[in-house]
Formats: sequence, C-alpha cells, structure tokens
Amino acid sequence: MSLHPSLQTYADAWTHAVEAISELVSPLVESEWNRATPCPAWSVRDVVSHVIGMDCEMLGDPRPIHTLPRDLYHVQTESQRYMEMQVDVRRHHTAPEMTSELEYTIIRRSRQLRNENRDPSTKIRGPLGSEQTLEVASRVRAFDVWVHEQDLRTALNKPGNLDSPGAYVARDLLLQGLPKVVAEKAGAPASSAVVFDVGGPVEFLRTVRVDAEGKATVDNAPSLGPLATIAMEWDVYFRLACGRVSYAAVRDQVKVEGDQDLGDAILRDFAVTP
Repeated sequence: MSLHPSLQTYADAWTHAVEAISELVSPLVESEWNRATPCPAWSVRDVVSHVIGMDCEMLGDPRPIHTLPRDLYHVQTESQRYMEMQVDVRRHHTAPEMTSELEYTIIRRSRQLRNENRDPSTKIRGPLGSEQTLEVASRVRAFDVWVHEQDLRTALNKPGNLDSPGAYVARDLLLQGLPKVVAEKAGAPASSAVVFDVGGPVEFLRTVRVDAEGKATVDNAPSLGPLATIAMEWDVYFRLACGRVSYAAVRDQVKVEGDQDLGDAILRDFAVTP
C-alpha cells in the first residue's frame, strides 16, 4: 500500500465509520431520512449530505453552485454557510439518490486512499479557501465521519461503535480542546489542576494543568491535589464536547468533586467543535 503509515490510522477510522453509515441508511424508507439528529438543525438526510459533500471536496470536486434559502435561521456564520451548501443542494434528493451517491462517493474515496502517495505534510485545500496539511485534513475527516455516524445512530436508535477506530481519533482530537475549555472559557485559576475521569468503552484519565501564567496543558499523569475532578462516561463526554447535548440535559450523568462552581463553569461551555 502506498498510503503513508501516519495516515493509515485515519484511513482505517474513516473507512470503518463511513461503511457503518452506509449500512445504517441503506434500508431506510423515505420518511426516516427526515428524522432529526443531535446535530443542530440537521436531519438524517442532511448529515449524510454533509458526509458526501465533504468527501467530494477531499476528492477535489468543485463545490456546487447554489444559493441558500433565506429562511435557514440556523445558518449564521460564514463557516456555517460553507457547510450548509453541500447539505441544502441535496435536501430534495430521494432515498435512492442519497444511497447511490453515498456508495459512489465511498468507492471513489476508497480508491483515492488506496492510491494516496503524497507526504502527510502536503498542503491541500481546506474549508473557506484555507490550507491544511493532508495529515490534519485526514484526521479531521475521520473524526467528522465518526461523530456523524453517532448522530445517525442516535436518530435511528441503533447505538454502537462507541469503541471503533474513529472513537479513538475523536478522543485524541477532543482532548486537544480541553486546555482552552478549562483555562480560557471557565477561567480556572493559575497554578491549579482539573482531572477528567472518563469511563465506558473508551476509558481515560487526563489532567489539565494551569501554570502560573494561566497557560493550560493536558497530560495523562494524575494530580495529587486537583481543584476539581469531573467524572462521566465516554458517550456523555463526546456528546458534550461535540455540542450534541447541554450540560443541563446530562447533569445527572456527570459527577463533580471539589470546586463545584468551577466544574459547572467548565461543563456549561464544554463544546470544542465549531
């Protein structure tokens, strides 16, 4: 295989998640495509449209020429408008059209990954005219598809794959956002530590340490005297971190020891995804 070893993890995670999505939606009747998902304002059809559209962009396909309706009130920012374009252009597609395009896109992307021989540091086109390295783009793609697989599983009441390859990509990417959540958003004091104890299918213990200058880092060493310890299950953690649920909705599933006010401040603004 020509794929660079550092990209293989992301290729495997993407493949596992996107094939799971295909299996989930292939048998759906037309009405089920309209079910709401935890992804704000998006239906099952919208989520699958987004997956198709972003993978088409990874393939280098031109973006659709399309004018968004003015009544999409959930679309407020330039980034949201960018993402919504690939979704809205497919809003009236039938179930067979959706599944056919998804299957064709998976075939094309799988072939692209099999033949990929570029260096991970190669710059490629990203959203809104930005540039990303191939490695970053591959990581984000694997993360995005796994999270949307979980959106679909919730909407269709078919839980699963909480410990699949994509789950571990998601864990690592979400953990990168913890220092900002603790130090900047919640305002944890200098020279303090907050421990996150996550159980379930993906289990981990991480400590966010805020130094004397207020800069935060995350590591996997325990803290002897944390200001707060926050414990929850993996499915609660990633849904909070991805903005799929509010703290108020899952408060009874989260345990805060130590500084309750700090724990509440962290959890109220826990989302790290756009």
